[in-house]
Parts: sequence; structure tokens; C-alpha cells
Amino acid sequence: MNHSIDKVEQVIEYRFMQRHHLETALTHRSVGSNNNERLEFLGDAILNFVIAEALYHQFPNVDEGKLSRLRASLVRGSTLAVLARDLSLGDYIVLGPGELKSGGFRRESILAGTLEAIIGAVLQDGGFEAAKAFILNLYQAALDEVCADRELKDPKTRLQEHLQAKKQTLPSYSVVSIDGEGHSQRFTVDCTVEGLGKKIIGIGESRRKAEQHAASNALELLLKNEE
Repeated sequence: MNHSIDKVEQVIEYRFMQRHHLETALTHRSVGSNNNERLEFLGDAILNFVIAEALYHQFPNVDEGKLSRLRASLVRGSTLAVLARDLSLGDYIVLGPGELKSGGFRRESILAGTLEAIIGAVLQDGGFEAAKAFILNLYQAALDEVCADRELKDPKTRLQEHLQAKKQTLPSYSVVSIDGEGHSQRFTVDCTVEGLGKKIIGIGESRRKAEQHAASNALELLLKNEE
């Protein structure tokens, strides 16, 4: 488990002082009574607050109803599941035999719940400010992309939808290199898109950010070629 904890800390970009919180966060209820449901409850609560506050400051002239819809688009299960998949959290979730056999590590609700539990674990481990910083880092790209006049769509989602609309093959991503150590790592990822004839590079402080960067570059080039 210690090896898995090391990997999870690396991908989520947070180092736990008390690792048992992270171990609990990764343990699904199908395993037994010592599971992540209570941490998920905490994570859900603070996630809603932090995202609400971020949107409040980001859109000072937007009314309460639209702010609520923007928050809902950011904290809903499908968005959380996308973030969890980008972090490859499914590789580290501890499941009971039944869930493991049925592929629970791919299930949207389990991925979303685990990510919320990790947020709760960070709150327990480092306090409110640590949890707030963790959430804002996790949602940095999403908050940058969100627009008051449309639903949240990150670059990977927009690229996928653009290709689907044209009935083209979906993009594939692969890590080219990882430079540096610990929290100073830099990921280089390439994105292969049918019709572009070359791989598009993205760079970021995590694999997720590098993939989003690559997707953004690929979409920009696709749209330019279609002009």
C-alpha cells in the first residue's frame, strides 16, 4: 500500500503528514466499515464552498442563479469523474471482491466519490487552507475555462466533442517525458489526432495539466485548419 500511497501523492500533488487519511480515502465501502464515506461527506461540503467562493470572486456581476448553475457544473459527479480519470485514481482505489470483479474502478460514482474523499482527507490532514489550495489547484484549468454564458467544458472535452461531431477517431495521449523530482516535476505529453499529421505537444506540472495543454493546442490547430 505504501508504494500506491507514494504514487497517489505524486499525481494529486499533495504530501500527507498523516497517511492513514489517504488510505481511508482510497478505501471503498465494499471493503468494510473502515471506508471513505465519511471523508466523502466532508469533501463534498468543502468542495462546494471553495468552488462557490472562487466563482463569486471570478464573476462579480453574475447573479445567484447563474452562479449556482456554474457551481453545479463544476462539482457534479461527471466532472469529478473526469478529474479522477485524468489522475488515474481508478488504479489506486481499494475495492471489495464484488466491485473489483465488476470493474468498479471505472464507475463514475466511485471515481467521483473517491476524489471527494481525498479532498476530505486533505482537510483532515492539513486543515482548511490546505484543502482550499488543493481544490483550487485541482480545478485550476476548469476555472480558467469556465464562462458565465456556457457550461464548463475543459480542452479535452471540447476536443473530443469536436472530433465526435465530425465522426473522427478520438485523440490519444501519451507521456513523452517526466523531468524533475517530487513537486517540481514537468510532464511532456503528446496528443495524436487523426488528420493533423503530427503529434501535438503539451507541457504541465502534472500529467493532467499537460494533457489539457496538448488538447488545447490540438483544438486550436484543428480550428485554424478549418478556417
